[in-house]
Amino acid sequence: MSLAELLAQGVTELRLDIPEETQRKLLDYLALIQKWNRVYNLTAVRDGQKMASHHLLDCLAVIPHVRAHRLVDVGSGAGLPGIPLALALPQVQLTLLDSNHKKATFLRQAVIELGLNNVEVECARAESWQPPQLFEMVVSRAFSDLPQFLDAAGHLCAADGVIAAMKGVYPDEEIAQLPGGFELRGVIPLAVPGLEAERHLVLVQRRAAP
Repeated sequence: MSLAELLAQGVTELRLDIPEETQRKLLDYLALIQKWNRVYNLTAVRDGQKMASHHLLDCLAVIPHVRAHRLVDVGSGAGLPGIPLALALPQVQLTLLDSNHKKATFLRQAVIELGLNNVEVECARAESWQPPQLFEMVVSRAFSDLPQFLDAAGHLCAADGVIAAMKGVYPDEEIAQLPGGFELRGVIPLAVPGLEAERHLVLVQRRAAP
């Protein structure tokens, strides 16, 4: 099965409406990762079919739970999940945040080559970055454990926003260690086509003031 067929089948299984042109851009994005991976070591996954399932479909699986106009991807790395979300959700304004200069360079080049007018790249540490406007959704795929993620990036989330952490197995211990000021909103199991592993989306919100 070709990469295009694999992606199209996965999109259908996820029940997403992603036009063929956008799916082609998603594959162009994978090709960019593979090209830059030779020098920048953006991801340990190098097989094209595995990249389609472990990266693209894994990120696209969270789309039904994105209800925000402004979103920041913390520790974006190779642009995951930010760039797949930006391609599939052109109405959402995304910021890709990463403190690594080489990765930020790749992200800026990907934004240019993919024509992503709804994406900005910021090279800064989450802990110290102060955006001019807070975000309705703060998402991370592989930034850190949940308590550390909230400590580092919780301040980026608007009072009525949501912080979303993409995880593998159900993170009982991490949830039990939620820092003060935050409360669990829900944990959503995700079924990712072609991925024989557990996936969960942990949603956290600021605790309402008494």
